[in-house]
Order: sequence, then structure tokens, then C-alpha cells
Amino acid sequence: MENKNLNNETRVCSERKYNGLVLNGFVGLLMILIPEIACIVGFIYGVNRVNVPLIIACVVIFPITLFLLKGLFQQEPNEARVMMFFGKYVGTFKNYGFYWVNPFVNTKKLSLRARNLDAEPIKVNDKQGNPVMIGLVLVWKLKDTYKAMFEIDSQTMAGANNSATIGTDVNSIMRAFENFVKVQSDAALRQVAGQYAYDNNESAGELTLRDGSDEINKELESKLDERLDMAGIDIVEARINYLAYAPEIAAVMLRRQQADAIIAAREKIVEGAVSMVKMALDKLSADQVVELDDDKKASMVSNLMVVLCGDTEATPVVNTGTLNM
Repeated sequence: MENKNLNNETRVCSERKYNGLVLNGFVGLLMILIPEIACIVGFIYGVNRVNVPLIIACVVIFPITLFLLKGLFQQEPNEARVMMFFGKYVGTFKNYGFYWVNPFVNTKKLSLRARNLDAEPIKVNDKQGNPVMIGLVLVWKLKDTYKAMFEIDSQTMAGANNSATIGTDVNSIMRAFENFVKVQSDAALRQVAGQYAYDNNESAGELTLRDGSDEINKELESKLDERLDMAGIDIVEARINYLAYAPEIAAVMLRRQQADAIIAAREKIVEGAVSMVKMALDKLSADQVVELDDDKKASMVSNLMVVLCGDTEATPVVNTGTLNM
């Protein structure tokens, strides 16, 4: 029972500040150089004086001082080091500058700076089953170094094309995280895109990929946060930056959009033409310009609608007779 509780405590461990011994790097360097110089001088003095104990002491101490140099490191702003003592996580060091720590503490450097991912468009099926090409751009950064290093397998997630061991090189480690973010972003994008139609041709009033950009971007960001929280990654911003029908149906959908546009334009033209004909009849009647019976009004309405709604210019016909014929 105690072992089970201990394992649970280990699993829920999160990032914490490193509280071990930390010295200013220049102070640590001075404390190392002084014994090294003393060993060199003592060794030469011992050889000249044939002082065997002094020679042995210098030979033993000098390699130890060289090993202490391993504890020196420099760190830039927005960088962090995960500190491990013989495999045990002992904290994360985030101060920048030149420092010395226990050389037995193994460190792995991570970047906390924001990074961009401009994902290539992928083919997904929207809610109506239409294949669409959709891409996204996101800004992300590490927020929990413990989860980043120990909750996911950062040593093997660099991709199939990179068979080399990642080790402690910060660029290799961050490239591995970029690959993890790319895979999870593709999965989140497919999940979100499949919940909405490309446009509202068949589902009027519903949120669509083309028209609901703000709401869909917020949902995409939320899905990415859920997927990447396990890796200690924070999503600063996520947006869809490319949206189009897949090439195999693009021509058909373009014709449908053109037809919808023509219908909408025709509806607007007819609406305006009816308003203009009504205004003309009311004006003629109000000003008593001419008296028109129902047949003449019908003929006039027909002629005006043809003129106002036609695609080509109308050819006028001059009536030299009388309206009362």
C-alpha cells in the first residue's frame, strides 16, 4: 500500500524550483582555478624536492578540480535547465547568467521562448462529408518543464527521419517538441473541422468553417490545450490560416457558388424592378399623366420588367398611335 502511494506521488509530480547549491559562476571558477594552480605549483615543487606525499596529493586533487569545471554553465533569458541528481528530478533552474552547481547534477536545457508552427494544409471531411483542405498556424511555448521532459518520450519523438539520440542539445530537444506539437495539432484540426460544414448552403443558420472563424479558432485553441497540456505546452494562439475545397470537387463547388451568387443577384434585381414598376404606376396615377386600364397596366408592367431584369439593353419601340385605341 505504501509503495502504491509512493508511485502516485511520483506520477503527480510537477515543475518546482531548484533549491540546491548554486554559486555565481565567476566565484565558482575562481574557487576551482586556485586549487588547480596550487596543484601545478605543488607538483613542480614536490618533484624538485622529491616530496612524494606532495606529488601524490597534487596528482589526486588536480583531476578532481578539473571535474568541478563540469558544474559551470551559462543561461540566457527565457531558458531553463531541468536538474537531475542520479536520475532523480530535483528542480528546474530558470535564472539567467553564469553559475556553478554540483557537477554530479545532470542538466538538460530547454527553451521557454514562443515558437511558431505553420502547418501544411491537410485534407479532411467536413460535417457534410465534403473533402476540404485546411491548415493552421499556432504559437506555443513550454510552461511546465517537468511534464515536457518526463510525461512524454522526448527521446524518441523527433521523428522517423531523425534516428540520432537527442541527448542534451537544446535545439534537438525543441525540434522533438515541435514534431509532437505538429502531430497533435493535425489531430485537433481534423476533430474540429469534422464538426462543421464548409459553408451554409445546406444548413442555413449553423456555424460554418468559412464564416465562424473566431468561434472555431477558440474551439481549436481549446482542443489543442487539452491535447498538449500533458506535455507542459501552452498554446498562445491558434488560427485557421488556409481553407478551401479539395481539388477533386473544387470546380463543382465553384460552379455551385457561382449559381448561388447569380440567384442572389437576380433576386435583388427583381426586388428592385418590382419596386420601380410600382413607383412608376403610382406616380402616373397620382399626377394623372395618363389613364391606364388593367390590360394597359399589365402590358406596361411586363415591358418594364423585361427592360429592368434583362441582361441586354432593350430596343425602344415608338408608339405613334393613341393609348385609347
